[in-house]
Amino acid sequence: MTMQEDLKKLNDQLRQQRDELRVQMHLAKEDVKDEWDDLEVKWDQFLNKMKQIGHDAQDASHDIASAAKDLGSEIHKGYDRIRGRL
Repeated sequence: MTMQEDLKKLNDQLRQQRDELRVQMHLAKEDVKDEWDDLEVKWDQFLNKMKQIGHDAQDASHDIASAAKDLGSEIHKGYDRIRGRL
């Protein structure tokens, strides 16, 4: 195989890898965005629970506080997943 043929083959391989990676990056961005959007909904729920606990501090049930803590933990884990993917 000549040098020119080797370079042509390398060019073709690199072009294919580049195209595949471009598609994967686009899909990863969409996955991360979808996860972010889901976490934003959970963040709003978390804030609402925190407000509820704050307004009813004296009467806040253990269930509400526990649910807020679980939701906060879920959001934290989601943020860590997104950070790991970026």
